[in-house]
Amino acid sequence: MPGFDAMTSGQGPGLPGEAAVCCGPENVLVVVPALNEAAAIEACIASLRAGDGFMEHVRIVIADGGSSDGTQDIVAGLAAADPMLQLVHNPDRLQSAGVNRAVDSAARPEHTILVRCDAHSVYPPGYVRRVAEAFAARPEAASVATVMDAAGHSGFERACAWVVDTPLGSGGSQHRGGGRSQWVDHGHHAGFRLDWFRRIGGYNPRFSHNEDAEYDRRLVLAGGRIWLDAENRLVYRMRPSLAALMRQYWNYGCGRARTVLEHRMRPRLRQLVPVLNVLGLLGSLALGAVWPPALIWPAAYAAALLAVSLTGALCLRGPSGLWAGAALGVMHNAWGLGFLRIWAAAWVPAWLSGVMARGMQRAQRMLSRSPRP
Repeated sequence: MPGFDAMTSGQGPGLPGEAAVCCGPENVLVVVPALNEAAAIEACIASLRAGDGFMEHVRIVIADGGSSDGTQDIVAGLAAADPMLQLVHNPDRLQSAGVNRAVDSAARPEHTILVRCDAHSVYPPGYVRRVAEAFAARPEAASVATVMDAAGHSGFERACAWVVDTPLGSGGSQHRGGGRSQWVDHGHHAGFRLDWFRRIGGYNPRFSHNEDAEYDRRLVLAGGRIWLDAENRLVYRMRPSLAALMRQYWNYGCGRARTVLEHRMRPRLRQLVPVLNVLGLLGSLALGAVWPPALIWPAAYAAALLAVSLTGALCLRGPSGLWAGAALGVMHNAWGLGFLRIWAAAWVPAWLSGVMARGMQRAQRMLSRSPRP
């Protein structure tokens, strides 16, 4: 695969066509990037193999970013009994670089489909096979995306799962709880035609977050199409605390801003709303000290979050649903602040960008010390 920096624009001769792609088990390469996933990696691999004869002949590659918790030993032990399981070392540590390295080192001439899986996920039987079947049914697809259904074990996680699958939590993203298969311009990464993956240079290895959206942007610009298969669904467990949720959405916001700046994109309305809300809240609170009517905005937002909490309690039929408003507020504002942090680093003095980052770190430490939900 050519390096990312050497990738072409995707125009001109040599573009992958719409010919049918071979979709047998010998043609599928599964890559699982991992870093310190000792608690989850064995269950992930077992779920990929279980309940489907198709997977007996599919090569699974674990791209480990230098785990220090025994993840590599676990994979090596499993590989001793599974000749189709392979460990690849990823010195760059990032998931994006790990997938690229696995393709470079483990893909064989017969491999035509790449399936990316996450080490902390447990997959339903037949997940990889259904990705391959989607390519067989849609030979014009360059990528196949699947739907993520949020879930949780604790009351807090269930409240987060409920609210993230609403338009207020996901902004209407079709791969978040969507129910209709369709062509999209972005979705949860599941499968790639390897000819397309190589053609556009794979993932951008500089991206620690939002590498999927950045890849999809380049793919669409190059003429590739993304099929969202709503029949193939993955259960995604929410973060267990407000602090973890804040870190996650801060990183999401940072990653999205990097994608916007990298490609000089115009943000969508659903991406601008949390940014504008953060700016409005900060401005209103500052102005409220001298002009109290400015506090109407934060008061109205707090009331809306309270309404979300009450609705969550009703929908979940229990007090755990009351966490929904707090979770939604963290999602909105951590995402917006993360976006502004990267935007500020590009357009405003470094000292102001640093102030925002330090403020977010203090907030995360405060939430980390608070009682666990």
